Amino acid sequence: MIGYYIHHQGSGHRHRASSVNRRAEVALTGLSTGPRPAGWIGPWVDLPDDAGVGPEQDVTAHGRLHYVPLGSPGLSARMAMIAAWLDAVRPEALIVDVSVEVALLARLHGVPVVVVAQPGHREDAAHRLGYDLASHIVAPWPQQLGGLWGARPEDLVKTRFVGGISRFAPVIETTVRSIAPAVRRVVVVNGTGGRGSSTAEVAAARLATPEWEWIHLDRSHGTWVDDPWPLLCSASVVVSHAGQNLIAEVAAARRPALLLPQDRPFDEQQVMASAIGTAGLPALVRDHWPSPHEWPALLSRLDGLDGSRWSLWNDGLGAARLAGLLTELELTRAVSA
Repeated sequence: MIGYYIHHQGSGHRHRASSVNRRAEVALTGLSTGPRPAGWIGPWVDLPDDAGVGPEQDVTAHGRLHYVPLGSPGLSARMAMIAAWLDAVRPEALIVDVSVEVALLARLHGVPVVVVAQPGHREDAAHRLGYDLASHIVAPWPQQLGGLWGARPEDLVKTRFVGGISRFAPVIETTVRSIAPAVRRVVVVNGTGGRGSSTAEVAAARLATPEWEWIHLDRSHGTWVDDPWPLLCSASVVVSHAGQNLIAEVAAARRPALLLPQDRPFDEQQVMASAIGTAGLPALVRDHWPSPHEWPALLSRLDGLDGSRWSLWNDGLGAARLAGLLTELELTRAVSA
């Protein structure tokens, strides 16, 4: 048995875990505060929320960890439940996506830890602890982009670059041509993890580009679909934030993209977008929503990019590569037992 800890902020971590779960040849137990994904194969542990109420004391343990507020009942209950599961099941490994505290807890139980890397400026003591104690680090992007978390040489020795992991199988080049949109369409995807483009911004861009059809997906504004795949494939251009999950799905759809990185801790999206912008991929990066008069030329430029170049990012095998690593870990522990 291998455990899979899934952070509950946004939906990207859960989607990634589901993709790996479908391809895994070993038994996986999911552990998360978030809802059990539809179709999850194997056990699931519902964890209590560790979010505090009111003022919290020494949240970072003097800068050594990320979130361990003193006197938090939620934190105590959460860690006790994970510890009980580790002790009862004695898994071959725990994949952590993401939490340095959970990674440390597992390692203190003598369980090998696989840490999923996050891009950004992560040279702080807590992140260093998580990467240092990991048996393996998984980077869900192509190796050409390197260690986007401020990796040290010793990190890269134990890193698997598996490529983008998406819920959807990438379309092939002939399919890209066959489903070319009959109308030029912009699909704006804000996601669920933070603030995106506003209704007013999209409306102004739509007025400035009457020859383009605009679709705005934003949960907070009531325009949302749980399965964005058909809309992504129908787009001439996708406008999105620079979260890993959405980038993997845009790459699977082979659509040119305008990336507008949102503010996240450790500049996660800024670092990711910058790396993509210099990698020759079919994407442009802007640090703010363009003015209405900029949109006609910008969309024309994006429409001319070759979406098939996204195959560098997502070749459809990322989840299988990570699942293969989990199989290796289980076999290694079985031999050594």
